[in-house]
Amino acid sequence: MAAFARRKAQRLARPDPSRKRALDARAAELARLLNARESFCTTSSCDGRVMVTDTDGMGIQKKNCTWLLVTHDPCVKGDVMTALKKATGDAVFKFEPFVLHVLCRELQDAQLLHSVAVDSGFRNSGITVGRGGKITMAVRSTHCLEVPLSHKGRLMVSEEYIEFLVHVANQKMEENIRRIDRFHKGLELALEAAVPADTLFPEGPDKSHSVYVHRRKRRTAREQADPSRELEPQDDTESSLGLLAEIMI
Repeated sequence: MAAFARRKAQRLARPDPSRKRALDARAAELARLLNARESFCTTSSCDGRVMVTDTDGMGIQKKNCTWLLVTHDPCVKGDVMTALKKATGDAVFKFEPFVLHVLCRELQDAQLLHSVAVDSGFRNSGITVGRGGKITMAVRSTHCLEVPLSHKGRLMVSEEYIEFLVHVANQKMEENIRRIDRFHKGLELALEAAVPADTLFPEGPDKSHSVYVHRRKRRTAREQADPSRELEPQDDTESSLGLLAEIMI
């Protein structure tokens, strides 16, 4: 317990390593909610973004790229066309969905987050246990988009196609925001519905573990979070294969 508290204090004291040097707005709300609990510590996050990057076509793209455009909200074709005028190499149009990584004190804490994330539409979420027993829960999905637009500074597609890509990316962004909202509401309900077992059974033999007892079924929590939401079919683009490579719960 004390070791996790020390690790959390050290992590939260570090400066933000991102280019923005600050949390995105929607992720910041979730970070405040989780970090206020002793059992969780957020480590990295992104609201989801539309980007145009420019690379030299060699090496690792993430290390050898220039950001020509980045927005965490829906974009317009004009912004993309303006960004492409600055491209000198291989420009790529991307949509990257919401991602959140959380250190968890106990496995059951991670399981609680995982359950809420999957129910909210983040079906590629997973739990990993690293060296020393460090437990990390990753909230993520697979509705990404990545399309090359230019080569050596020369535009390889039509403006009509770019307009179509922007429309598709904006649809993905809107769905991304809906999933974040569902996750936030579901997480609030799940945390309120879970209490340490030793507060219910003070005479219990094991008081050293943070065991959560659910007062409501998960389905009830989902319905309260969004009463109008119907059960959704599995998204064909979603995959739970990532979970098989991680810890089986």
